[in-house]
Amino acid sequence: MATAQPVREQLHDTISRLVHRGLGVEDYWRAVSDALEGVVPSQGTCLMTMDPATMLPTAEFVENGMPADAISRLVEIELREPDYTKWVDLARTGRTVASLSDVTAGELDLSRRHREVRRPGGYSDELRVILSSSTGTWGALTVFREKGRPYFSSAEVRLVTSLTGLISDGLRRALLLDDACAGRHDTGMLVLAPDDGVDLANQVAEEWIDELGTSTRAGTTLPLVIRAVARQARAIGARKEGQVGGASARPASARVRTTAGRWVMVRASLLGEGATAPVAVLLEAVRPAEMAPLLADVYGLTPQERRVTEGVAQGLPTRQIANQLRMSAYTVQDHLKSIFAKTGTGSRGDLVARLFFDQRAMRLTAPPTVPDESRCPLDTHPQRGC
Repeated sequence: MATAQPVREQLHDTISRLVHRGLGVEDYWRAVSDALEGVVPSQGTCLMTMDPATMLPTAEFVENGMPADAISRLVEIELREPDYTKWVDLARTGRTVASLSDVTAGELDLSRRHREVRRPGGYSDELRVILSSSTGTWGALTVFREKGRPYFSSAEVRLVTSLTGLISDGLRRALLLDDACAGRHDTGMLVLAPDDGVDLANQVAEEWIDELGTSTRAGTTLPLVIRAVARQARAIGARKEGQVGGASARPASARVRTTAGRWVMVRASLLGEGATAPVAVLLEAVRPAEMAPLLADVYGLTPQERRVTEGVAQGLPTRQIANQLRMSAYTVQDHLKSIFAKTGTGSRGDLVARLFFDQRAMRLTAPPTVPDESRCPLDTHPQRGC
């Protein structure tokens, strides 16, 4: 199946608006699945959220999935036995999307989980999607077809691959909003009225606002970055269906340095639709991996050196960086020598300190992104397993 460019762009635009709707995890998954269904037909989907530190599943949301008594075997295969397109293997190799039919050259029974569990359950091909960002893997999406349906085509795989960064951003936002609503972690949340007045703010958000500071301009009550990302979220929400490009295509998120020298990520999303919908703004400390690509510009790092730097920021050993970037460990070491020379550092620890904790680091600003719903999600009702 060849996907026409206008259809591809419209799907990208639809999901972009969903990302900035501020939906809870379950509502976001259903909306994304519905959007994909129009271009990549399937008979069921499953979203698993994951602990980014261990990649162990934390919750699942399923439509037409496997019965519960089959799940224990699927989990056992996933965690303990060799098989095709396992989540950890996809994450390690940096491949975000893979169909079982492609990696087995159409011989689905080569897969243990398909042979033992999925085929007896009436299923055929599956498309697996890793939802990762520079800060880790936050979830995984499975799209599957029943027996007798065509396999996923290479065009469908390419289309979904082009959307994974966007879908991952939406999942990360939804998880952050849920955490803020539940009062967990160090995520600040405030809800802004159409006139940018603050309707709601938790204590963490108030602390971030104090640390960011406001300008001396008369009447200013919020930091500029918060007002800017909120306006961008409204601009994204106001875009007409099918309209792409333009200034409003920029994400509603920004990284900014506080008066105390810390970096904070600010994200904004509409809580509903229309010009009068409130905007939710989330604030959390920037992780080193999120800063690496930006601060690398200061030192003139090449694209390959930048990717190596991202691996260092995540604390990955040389061998794992080499596997992810598909280069030898010796090449990684050569890149590290060049990086050390350009940044004036002599070790990985020095490099991370220079990039993320040096008070002379350049001041950067980018746009933010946020979530929806005037209510706090999320009532999770796991149904049947993936």
